[in-house]
Amino acid sequence: MTATIPVAVPRKGRPLEAVLDRLATRMGATEVADEICSTLRYEKAITKGNTEPDRNVYDRLADYSDLSDPTRPEYTLLRDDRDGKPRRVVFDSLTLTEGDLRLQLIGREEPFRALRTHEFALGFDSADLVLEEVVELRADPLSTIADVNERIDPRDTDVRVVTGLGDTVHHTLLGRPDVVPAGGDGPTPSREFLREYEGPLCISPRYERLVRAVLGTEVTDSLDFRYPTSGREEEADIADVGLGVYLTVSGATAREHGLQVGEQLFPSETVLMENIPEAGHEAARRAKALFDGFDLETEITV
Repeated sequence: MTATIPVAVPRKGRPLEAVLDRLATRMGATEVADEICSTLRYEKAITKGNTEPDRNVYDRLADYSDLSDPTRPEYTLLRDDRDGKPRRVVFDSLTLTEGDLRLQLIGREEPFRALRTHEFALGFDSADLVLEEVVELRADPLSTIADVNERIDPRDTDVRVVTGLGDTVHHTLLGRPDVVPAGGDGPTPSREFLREYEGPLCISPRYERLVRAVLGTEVTDSLDFRYPTSGREEEADIADVGLGVYLTVSGATAREHGLQVGEQLFPSETVLMENIPEAGHEAARRAKALFDGFDLETEITV
């Protein structure tokens, strides 16, 4: 008998691509995974004005989705936040089969919140959202994905992190050389530097709670948070303030603005999550075992 398990996934972006990348090899879905990623990158380029489409959005949507074929991916339209609120094609659903296990990937704007409301037993989302919404703020810092569950109050949510996918970019300290003293064996600026620092720190407002969690309140209580206001690249605002935290891959843009790339504070990683009361059935257990079959970056004991 075929067991079916719906899994909440993001509708677009790096977290969705990370999920598709992991499933592609394990479930023989490389072709359809590549197709979805290529389609969504093309649509992103259209939305950002970097590509001029040859058809309107409704014609493209009709071409992408084939409702007569249950193995084909489906897409939908959402309003984008950019000027004019253009309609953007995003991922809606895909069904994959492994033996007698049927995996239904269901696109959600906020998979983590869909798990919190018991809509799904399993789902993928950025670990950032867990820190932004439910982890307990403490004096000592949080630095690894593996430590997240220990800081979730079971009275607040039934959702726990199961494992990370390793698609990691980092929230990283950035600083101007005249603000951050040279010296030491490690990267500068560093956590150690922040312990003695009292002054402004430039961060995105959406990451304020995350920054408080990963630095610890003992450090953040002496900081004066500043927020980007110029509309430029955030590294430019950090350079104006002198010190800040931002997501970095290579740090090239930060260096272009004269910043030193310092210590990596926390991995912004796609994670598999479960709603514990909803994930006790056989299909959910088998799906988790399927995901655990990957060569994953992070293994977590719940």
